[in-house]
Amino acid sequence: MFTPSQADVRRFFCAVHAKHQQGQPMEAIEVLASEWIQRHPEYHADLADVDAALRQMQQPSDTRENPFLHLSMHLSISEQCSIDQPPGIRQAVELLTARRDSLHQAHHEVMESLGRMIWESQRAGRPPDGQAYIDEIRRKATSR
Repeated sequence: MFTPSQADVRRFFCAVHAKHQQGQPMEAIEVLASEWIQRHPEYHADLADVDAALRQMQQPSDTRENPFLHLSMHLSISEQCSIDQPPGIRQAVELLTARRDSLHQAHHEVMESLGRMIWESQRAGRPPDGQAYIDEIRRKATSR
């Protein structure tokens, strides 16, 4: 399994943004990443300069969201849905999307659940609880 470094992730998103800006052909994963990038114009300046993006790795900010992490989570959720892993994620996200009438809004809510699942897994020293993750998203999709 490929585990990209933080620098690899930053280079990837910056390269995708540049390809989109220049109208260059893209691989399927790049097209998907580009779609999420276009939904986040507030990140375009961060993606426009790969050298600055790499330098900022050394200066983490507690005051603003990490655009590379945010876009990575969108990509992860999209990939989870495309292969329905953990089982049931596709349906849960579809239900939440219908409830919110927005895939983008649904993704942002799923990010909260995904982050919580990862944090709880790390804190407890156990594998991520995919079923609890799915159940939380389903609750969001069915609660008022």
